Amino acid sequence: MKQHYQRLVQKLEEITHLNGVMSTLGWDQEVVMPASAGEARAKQLSALAGVIHERMTDPALGECLDYLANNPAVALSSIEQCNVREAQRSYDLETKVPKRLVQELAELGSRGHGVWVQARKENRFTDFAPVLKRFLLLKKEWAQCVSPELQSYDANIDLFERGTTMSMITPVFECLKQHLIPLIQEIKDSAIQPDTSFMQGQFALDKQEMLARKISQDIGFSFDRGRMDVSVHPFCGGSHPTDVRITTRYKTNNFIESLYSIIHETGHALYEQGRPYELGDLPVSESLTMGIHESQSLFWERMIGQSKSFCLHYFELFKTTFPNSFASVTAEEFYRALNVCKPDFIRVEADEVTYPLHVILRYEIEKGLFDDSMQVNDLPQIWNELMEKYLAIKPPTDTLGVLQDSHWSSGAFGYFPSYTLGAIYACQFYRSLLSEQSNTEHHIAAGDFKPIRQWLNKKIHSQGKLLTPQELVLEITGEPLNPNYFMEYLVNKYSAIYKLAN
Repeated sequence: MKQHYQRLVQKLEEITHLNGVMSTLGWDQEVVMPASAGEARAKQLSALAGVIHERMTDPALGECLDYLANNPAVALSSIEQCNVREAQRSYDLETKVPKRLVQELAELGSRGHGVWVQARKENRFTDFAPVLKRFLLLKKEWAQCVSPELQSYDANIDLFERGTTMSMITPVFECLKQHLIPLIQEIKDSAIQPDTSFMQGQFALDKQEMLARKISQDIGFSFDRGRMDVSVHPFCGGSHPTDVRITTRYKTNNFIESLYSIIHETGHALYEQGRPYELGDLPVSESLTMGIHESQSLFWERMIGQSKSFCLHYFELFKTTFPNSFASVTAEEFYRALNVCKPDFIRVEADEVTYPLHVILRYEIEKGLFDDSMQVNDLPQIWNELMEKYLAIKPPTDTLGVLQDSHWSSGAFGYFPSYTLGAIYACQFYRSLLSEQSNTEHHIAAGDFKPIRQWLNKKIHSQGKLLTPQELVLEITGEPLNPNYFMEYLVNKYSAIYKLAN
C-alpha cells in the first residue's frame, strides 16, 4: 500500500532539488553574475521554471495524491500526512496556473530585477513602471487562477501568510498606526536625545567583514554549511540546510547597517540550517510562513542584538576594532545610540519603532494597486505623501523612496506584511523564552547564545511544517498572536531611553 507514498516521495524530492537549483541561480544573479548575462539568465530561469511546473503538475503526481487521499486503508504517520497535505496544496495551486503564465512570471522576475537595479541607480521610476504594470496584470491573472473566491490581493498575501487576509491585517495595522505615530512624536519632542555622532566615521571594510563573520558565527551560523557575500539588497538564500547563503552591503561611514543586516540574515539562516532535513527533502522539513521566518531574523536582530546585554558583551570588541570612533564612549551610550528612534527614508535602515510604518505604507499601496484605487504612474507622489503623513519626512529622490525595495521587481506582492507580523511574533516568542529561561539576559551578556539557539531550534526550526503558524504560536506561548506585547515592549524600552512619561 505504501508504494504510492514512496512514489510521491520520489517526485517531491525531485521537485525540491530542482527548486534548489533555481534558488542557487537566483543567488548567483544577485551576487556574482556578470551584468551582461542578464538576458541569458532570464531564459535559463524561464526554462527551469517550466520544467518545475511540469513536474508539479504531473498527472502521475496527482494520481498518487488521489489514491492516498481516498484510500482509508493507507495508514500514514503525522510526518507522512504533512507531506501529503502540503503536496496536495501545491499541486492544486500549480495545476490551476497555465505553464505560459508560470514562465512569463519567472522571466519577468529575472528581467525585472535588472531593470529595477538600473532604475534605482539612475533614479528613474518611469523605467521601472512598465515592469510593475505588467507584474500587476500577471499577478491578478494568477490570483484568479488559484483562488477565484478571494480578492486578488488576498490570494497574493496567502502565498506568504497562509490563511491571512486584509480583513485580519488591516485592523492590526490601524491599531499600530494609532499608537506608533504619537509615540514617535513624543520621542521627537523629548529633551533627551542620544548622541549618535560617534556612529559615523570611517570604518574599514575588511574590519566590518571580520566583525560580521565573527558575530554571525558566535550566534550560531555554520560556515561549513553556508557562506557570506555582498549584494545590492541583503538577503538569505541557498538551496538546502547544508547550503545557506547570507549577504549584506557595506558602507565605509557606517558599520552598524552591515553588521545588523548580517545579524538579521543570520536569524533567517539559523532557521534554514536548523530545519529537520533528516526527514528528507520534503514539504514537512520546510519552514512555515514568511511571518514566522521573519520572526526569527527580528528575534536575533531586535530582541537580542539591540538589547543592553548584547551591547555590553560586544562593546569592547567594537572599541578595539574601531578605536578612533569609540575611545571616549561608554557601553550605555552605545546602547542608547544604537536604539535611537529617528524617521528615515530607507526601510532596511529603519529603527524598530518606525519600521512598522514603512511596512504599513507598502501594504496600503499594494492594496490600492490591486483594487485599482491607485495607479502605477502616481506611485512616487503617493509614496511621498504617505511618508510625510506617517513619518513626517519626504524622500528627495525615488531611489530613496518608491524604488528602494527589490520585492516588486520579482512580483512579490503581499510579502511586506510578513515583516511586521514577524516583529509581533518575535516579541511574543521572546516573552515565552524569558518565562522558561529567566537567566537569558545573563547568557547574552556572557556571549553564550547556545541556550537561546537551542530553544528556538526545538520550539520552531525543527518543527518544519508539522504545525500551522497558529498552532505553533499557541503551543509556544499559550495564546494566539497578541500585538499588545509588541506595543508594550516598544513603549517600555523607548520610554526608558528617552525618559518619556508613560
